[in-house]
Amino acid sequence: QVQLVESGGGLVQAGGSLRLSCAASGRTFSRYAMGWFRQTPGTEREIVAAIHWTGWPTYYADSVKGRFTNSRDNAQNTVYLQMNGLKPDDTAVYYCAADASYREVRDGNKVDYWGQGTQVTVSS
Repeated sequence: QVQLVESGGGLVQAGGSLRLSCAASGRTFSRYAMGWFRQTPGTEREIVAAIHWTGWPTYYADSVKGRFTNSRDNAQNTVYLQMNGLKPDDTAVYYCAADASYREVRDGNKVDYWGQGTQVTVSS
């Protein structure tokens, strides 16, 4: 079992930055691929970024490439999403996810574990 707790969301002006953290419990965290997803009301949850348990490869949605950076610290059982150059379109609830399969996380299919989500709001 893996439990995930996100933090770091909040309200920021367009152009600003936030860093989301996802703390994981469980002895096998270092063997899980991790991902970040986001969802707005009335839309499907979409993949933002994914990272293999080794730290490479990584995947980014086209909409966030060059602005967001996904990283992990296996010693701290934590994954991070550094978000720079935020836009109002980035406003969403952001979820952390974990799965033994990097492909499952990257494709957003049948992910085993989800966090509770953290709200990110970007004002114009």
